[in-house]
Amino acid sequence: MKEADIAMYQAKKAGRNSLRFFDPEMQASINAHANLENELRRAIEQQQFQLHYQVQVDNARQVLGAEVLIRWLHPQRGLIAPANFIPLAEECGLILPIGKWVLETACAQLKAWQDDPFTCKLTLSVNVSARQFQEKDFVGQVRTVVQNHNINPALLKLEPTETILLENIEEALATMNGLKEIGVHFSLDDFGTGYSSLQYLKKLPLNQLKIDQSFVKDLVFDSSDQAIVRTIIVMAQSLNLDVIAEGVETEAQLQILHEQGCKHYQGYLFGRPMPIAEFTTQLKRVS
Repeated sequence: MKEADIAMYQAKKAGRNSLRFFDPEMQASINAHANLENELRRAIEQQQFQLHYQVQVDNARQVLGAEVLIRWLHPQRGLIAPANFIPLAEECGLILPIGKWVLETACAQLKAWQDDPFTCKLTLSVNVSARQFQEKDFVGQVRTVVQNHNINPALLKLEPTETILLENIEEALATMNGLKEIGVHFSLDDFGTGYSSLQYLKKLPLNQLKIDQSFVKDLVFDSSDQAIVRTIIVMAQSLNLDVIAEGVETEAQLQILHEQGCKHYQGYLFGRPMPIAEFTTQLKRVS
């Protein structure tokens, strides 16, 4: 009965009119899933997470700020990338305490930067999960963190994806307007990878569009990617929005983006994600 139940769950997961036979690998996968969830709960309790910072620059390669990216410092497995645990955290609801920790830590760093004339104008971009964005008290959470750390909210950039916003446009609009009243800015992540719509773009209080790295990767050789990037930049300019391109790794990519009118960049060409101590050292080196 247990094996039949596992097969039925896999069939439901695959969609309607699907058929699945039990396989021992299914049980192994479920066990691994359960073990990882338990380890993730322990990681939250023991604060095994760390934020890495990836620099964002302008055309003159002057540092504008950074995006914070979470890493899991597992005691046995070492550094674990977010792709290997964030989907599970989303699924089981653990993304909520993790997301609160990220926001709290990022705002604490903004406060430290704000108190230093050398870094007081730097921004921090923080990814926002679907579960966070749909919380009824999310606006209140952000307001509390901003007030507790006494930071300039305009230096905090939240990065929802367009998928999140399209799930319930009216609810998303209400949340974003509430956050806008606090003074927080928005950068729309992964733009162009979903069902991009001018209809919602003109409604939402956005400040910036982020060109997804999937369009930047083959930009030098792929005329279709060049056309998409050009269209996004023109669209953003017509809506008075900034544009930042992520995943910039070569001078050739940078040159094309610059020629198309992009002014802000992020990627390995300028710096990999790194702990705050290394990031601070890099800041001093380029200043």
